[in-house]
Amino acid sequence: MVGNRAKRVARRGICVLLLLMNGLLAACGAQQETDEMKERFGGNCISGQTFEAEMSEYDGKVWFVPYAPGREGQELELQIVQDDEILTDLYPYVPESLEGQPFTSLDAVSFFDVNFDGYTDIVLVETYGDTSFMAIYYGFDPDGEEYDRSFSRPEVIADKLNPLTIGELRSQLGGKNNGEFTSEREAYRAVLKLWELTYKSELTCDLIYVDEDDTPELVVGREGYWVSMYTYCEGTIYTLMDQWPYGAMGNIGYEYIPRENRMRNYNNDFAGAILYTTYMKIMSAERNMLVDVVTEIETYHFDDANGNGMPDEEEQDSIGYYSVSYVDGAQITSEQYAAYGAGEYELIGGRMSPTELLQMLAE
Repeated sequence: MVGNRAKRVARRGICVLLLLMNGLLAACGAQQETDEMKERFGGNCISGQTFEAEMSEYDGKVWFVPYAPGREGQELELQIVQDDEILTDLYPYVPESLEGQPFTSLDAVSFFDVNFDGYTDIVLVETYGDTSFMAIYYGFDPDGEEYDRSFSRPEVIADKLNPLTIGELRSQLGGKNNGEFTSEREAYRAVLKLWELTYKSELTCDLIYVDEDDTPELVVGREGYWVSMYTYCEGTIYTLMDQWPYGAMGNIGYEYIPRENRMRNYNNDFAGAILYTTYMKIMSAERNMLVDVVTEIETYHFDDANGNGMPDEEEQDSIGYYSVSYVDGAQITSEQYAAYGAGEYELIGGRMSPTELLQMLAE
């Protein structure tokens, strides 16, 4: 009996020793990884939050590399690196309430499509002083215009999630990836919740029927400034309009004819001397849904005698006394112009708050 007790004690001792050895090995492995990260990316690299990831914006895997401030007053640095080449610098944003507070820590990093637009976003939880906040850097279309190929200025979530974790954010948004939704109600609730969390100004929203099917489009906007529009198909949210601006340069907004898939927009140059009338529709292309231009009409309200596309000084007297319209460079008649715009158009905009629409979608 004494021998069995001794064996049990010996086994417990061996287990404790193994646990200690495993802990030591893990610590050594973590230290080795830290040393490797700092050797590769520099001494200020925050090795614990440096990750290799696949992102929709780049071909092949890339490294997300954050750098702690090297001296007082210096900002946190964020880089996307591939094959030791810096592909992108991300410019950190600190809420006004934390300006002047020292950087304390980068607490969490995640990569996923937060706003359901098909591109990888970067989510960070940062601490300045003793206050934490979440910053979301929205990704971009790698095939878009060159000036748009960068992560947008981050949206900041502060004092809205408790606890402030990436897991809680995903839970607030419904916990599903784009393509996994079971209905437009579930999908639109996720979009509206994101707008509620990230946008501080008053928003209006609505459900409208732009095209011929029975699935409504979701509209979210800031009246007089911009509007976004989404549609849903087979589990996926599609971003049709992403904060399209209006309210300046003669742009009064975007219009549609219900259930006819016809959209229209007016825009002006040179204080109204040139009017652009753009007709659009929702189209499907390569398993994607988007708003595409069908026709654009250029109307000159002046005599462009020299054909340079702008009202020169000697042409100023003709402004308002002259009107000619073109489609693809060919002149059209006033009757043809009127035919393009036939129908009863309504403004694309919202009538209720996100909270009201969320309640309606939950019923």
